Amino acid sequence: MAVDYTVIVVYLAGMLAMGWWGMRRAKSKSEFLVAGRRLGPWMYSGTMAAIVLGGASTIGGVGLGYQYGLSGAWMVFTIGLGLLALSVFFSARIARLKVYTVSEMLDLRYGGRAGVISGVVMWAYTLMLAVTSTIAYATIFDVLFDLNRTVAIIIGGSIVVAYSTLGGMWSITLTDMVQFVVKTIGVLLLLLPIAVVKAGGFSEMKAKLPTEYFDPLGVGGETIFTYVLIYTFGMLIGQDIWQRVFTARSDKVARYGGTVAGTYCLVYAIAGAVIGTAAKVMYPKLPSADAAFATIVKDELPMGVRGLVLAAALAAVMSTSSGALIACATVANNDIWSRLRGAVGRSDAGQEHDEVKGNRAFILVMGVAVIVIAIALNDVVEALTVAYNLLVGGLLVPILGGLLWRRGTAAGALAAVVAGGLSVIGLMWWYGILANEPVYYGLLTSLAVYAVVSLATKPTDARVLAAWRERLAGRGAGPDAEQPVAEPAPTPQ
Repeated sequence: MAVDYTVIVVYLAGMLAMGWWGMRRAKSKSEFLVAGRRLGPWMYSGTMAAIVLGGASTIGGVGLGYQYGLSGAWMVFTIGLGLLALSVFFSARIARLKVYTVSEMLDLRYGGRAGVISGVVMWAYTLMLAVTSTIAYATIFDVLFDLNRTVAIIIGGSIVVAYSTLGGMWSITLTDMVQFVVKTIGVLLLLLPIAVVKAGGFSEMKAKLPTEYFDPLGVGGETIFTYVLIYTFGMLIGQDIWQRVFTARSDKVARYGGTVAGTYCLVYAIAGAVIGTAAKVMYPKLPSADAAFATIVKDELPMGVRGLVLAAALAAVMSTSSGALIACATVANNDIWSRLRGAVGRSDAGQEHDEVKGNRAFILVMGVAVIVIAIALNDVVEALTVAYNLLVGGLLVPILGGLLWRRGTAAGALAAVVAGGLSVIGLMWWYGILANEPVYYGLLTSLAVYAVVSLATKPTDARVLAAWRERLAGRGAGPDAEQPVAEPAPTPQ
């Protein structure tokens, strides 16, 4: 496997080199956290697709295909649907707000009283997302080097923390573009056709597997509905996704580039399910469905190609992990720590430089915390379920309500976050973490409380709404307006 090792080592070295390059470019808070809001359609589409298609979408998507057949595509498919909905209906308005976090959007819309609590909920979500992505390194490095789980997590996590800390969003953007290309070649252009051919083609797959493996709804209607509720709606409100929207050069780039990325996700979903179905033909009695990806790569691919496909899996995990890490650090610093210590404003270049150092320090601290938690945590599915349940149950209604309903108030938003979040936690304790009821009832509770409290309280101040409309139209002054003017730089495409 010397050739495979060489491919992986070159790939990892390239990630670190791009982190160093990004460090030289990220000189302001805007550059460090949102790549200067200068990404063109090509880079925006690639990086957006990279962050949403992580280890769960790649290794987990193949595993669902192994377990359920073509209907195993639904989890990743609903992620693509969520990205499409975000891009078509909301991304242009989100990009025009010129903020850094979801909580800043809530403050703008409601008058500045929901930030810390919503920030804590979003921080918990992004932290768990980063942890679950980091745990996935153990699977990949085990196939590559037969490494101990803890060592694998430390190696993979340390590389992501290093390039994310060095260059912030610029480093992550550059590495994500490479990761997008590697995933496209490794999974779509190599693994997919090779798996189908090795399984004997579609005719042989249909002959050897039960008919339900080719039923588009075979995974079950309730499961599909839950996927839509958690993943489609989760795509609409996650800080990790919004922070990528903030990098767009314009609202048109956000809309059309996101639409391209969402369409790519739909194709990726089907590819993963087909690969998993082919693996079921070749290895009908694997001990775990999640082992399907590693098994087919290790046993069926030729030398060199195997290294590239494993690099693709590593790319999938790294893109999600780095995106979640910078989102977690941004929320921790800007929405929680800065508010608690009462930090406001930026008046000179020296303070702006300090903010870059401060955000860099938060990424490092959060990165170390993520690695430690990943080593201690065993159940990835439960951790990810808790994260998405809190996100959707606590924040979906206040965020979409703020974008769509003029009568929503700060009191209604705050009550919805608290009621939805506490309901989800209590119901997970009662029904079990993996049950569907917590997110169903938690979301209904949040919606009811938001509507009742908003109607029962004084409408949002007209001046707040006027300033909100100005920002939505792209005419208000965003946080970047206070920053020193940087030298013009070429716009990435």
